[in-house]
Amino acid sequence: MQQLLTTALSGLTLGAVYAAFALALCLIWRSTRIVNFAQAPMAMVTTYIALVIVDAGHSYWLGFAAALACGLVLGAVVERVVVRPVEGGPQINAVIVTLGLFIVLHSLAALVFGSRYRSFPAPFGLRGLSVGDTSLAITGFGVFTVIAVLVVMGLLVALFRGTDIGLKMRAAAFNQEVARLLGVRVGRMLTLGWALAALVGSLSGLLIAGGNLVHPAYMDSVVVYGFVAAVLGGLDSPVGSVVGGVLLGLALSAVSGYAGSELVPLAALAILVAVLLLRPGGLFSHVAERRV
Repeated sequence: MQQLLTTALSGLTLGAVYAAFALALCLIWRSTRIVNFAQAPMAMVTTYIALVIVDAGHSYWLGFAAALACGLVLGAVVERVVVRPVEGGPQINAVIVTLGLFIVLHSLAALVFGSRYRSFPAPFGLRGLSVGDTSLAITGFGVFTVIAVLVVMGLLVALFRGTDIGLKMRAAAFNQEVARLLGVRVGRMLTLGWALAALVGSLSGLLIAGGNLVHPAYMDSVVVYGFVAAVLGGLDSPVGSVVGGVLLGLALSAVSGYAGSELVPLAALAILVAVLLLRPGGLFSHVAERRV
């Protein structure tokens, strides 16, 4: 029973981490219809900015806020300078550009911040919480991660379902010509989508780094699992991204705890293949995009 509880709580924390990154992928897809493979190194760069601020003697929360602000600016700059020149062509062009940006940001981070492993602080305790005489396999920072992911999910749902800006962002993503005829400033909406996605990505980078060691490639594995989580729940659904992340975290935690950690990548691949075969749009897909 104790092992089952430990596995479940570990999976919940792990799933929240995957969900945080899946939310960033969901946001960029929903607002621009592009899968940004550079999301992880962009988040890594802003995490290093936070680490520089904390190492300089400032508070964790100042570094946290600075990382989010830098993520917002970085996303807007990337869209304007790197992605905008290829936005008029096939969507695969933008995807290829993000793959190139992935490599460039990795190299720049290694040159600027170095390649050595560095410890990243956490604002809350990293010891397991206790209930009576029972020690739970979830830390204070793990609870903070779960709460942060749920808050971001709620804000994204409110943005796309309850605001004019969210509606304009979705219109600009689906059909730019029609959106322009309706008075939508498509360029601004695409820039806003990239900026907000980078902000959410920066949050995921901070949550993943908390209490761990960081280096230029520390988020690379999360790209795979975060993408699987987003596909599992549905790339177009913030709620699906969170549910997909939690389900994936629970599944991989069970595989690691009962079958062995070496089978975790294979299990993730099996889940991805199963979803693509049985429900390609994800568990929460409900509307198919129409093309004429």
